[in-house]
Amino acid sequence: MTTLRPTILVLGIGNYLMGDEGVGVHAVRELERRPVPPGVNLLDGGTGGFHLLSYLQEYPTILLIDATMDGSPPGTVRVLRPKFASDFPRALSAHDIGLRDLIESTILTGNLPDIHLVTVSIGSLNDMTTELTPAVSAAIPSVVDSVNRILGALLREKPEEDR
Repeated sequence: MTTLRPTILVLGIGNYLMGDEGVGVHAVRELERRPVPPGVNLLDGGTGGFHLLSYLQEYPTILLIDATMDGSPPGTVRVLRPKFASDFPRALSAHDIGLRDLIESTILTGNLPDIHLVTVSIGSLNDMTTELTPAVSAAIPSVVDSVNRILGALLREKPEEDR
């Protein structure tokens, strides 16, 4: 029996200690409570940082989950297929290396994976709390459903030997 090399990474980004900004981490933790299809890995990416660059280079397909302050009502879930670094949310806290910075670095290596982005709108940054606001917490099931729909479509597209 051969072990299949995972080809899809579900990566939750966010600062768990800043309330809603950590929604990507909360979503991955929820996904960890469920069965994961073969060929898929889950990763709590924390606040990002250049240590995640190797993951962006290793996996041909990445599904990212991140918070965004886009002016939409808190808890709004969107699924995007970003084509340019500018399509990614900016870092929400000034001291963090943001998702956009990681994507720009990956573009420089010439090895940008197929990226699917699930964003959750938040209203503001909260200091020193691991709790999500009710609106953002209520969005977690929708994030999980979106991730599962994307994974289902991606896994149907990939031949068995490529997973």
